[in-house]
Amino acid sequence: MTDENEASAQNDKQLVLQKIYLKDCSWESPNSPEMFALAQWDPRVQLNITTSSKVVGPEAWEIVLHISIEAKQGERAAFLCEVQQAGVVTMKGFTEEERRRLLGGYCPSLVFPYARETVSDLVGKGGFPQLLLQPLNFDALFQKHVEDTRQAQPGAEPH
Repeated sequence: MTDENEASAQNDKQLVLQKIYLKDCSWESPNSPEMFALAQWDPRVQLNITTSSKVVGPEAWEIVLHISIEAKQGERAAFLCEVQQAGVVTMKGFTEEERRRLLGGYCPSLVFPYARETVSDLVGKGGFPQLLLQPLNFDALFQKHVEDTRQAQPGAEPH
């Protein structure tokens, strides 16, 4: 392939973010209002984030960030916040490997700021101090997933 043909092939690649939406959310604060009366707020916070994607149409994929946050003050649950923030992208001109990398790394990073805002809003509306999720490098996380999959199952392709 000539340099001109390679440049043309690169220009034929297209990724377009079509929609961002809140797919599901849940808020529980089982020990309120007693939690608000504590002299010191020093919770133990457990954060879990996973991603998933699926084909939803011709050249269209849904990406979903699944975020679960549990905060405990001592042994008592302060709150449980679960958010599924989603987006739909269309992709054209990418190889299967490139598409897998985009769905596993780049696309979740497009959805994450919206999930971060949703979590912050829910925690604040629940009466608790602001919880601001730190930025994540989804490309690095996906690469680690690829490496871990290859080590655990040589020859297996990560999803």
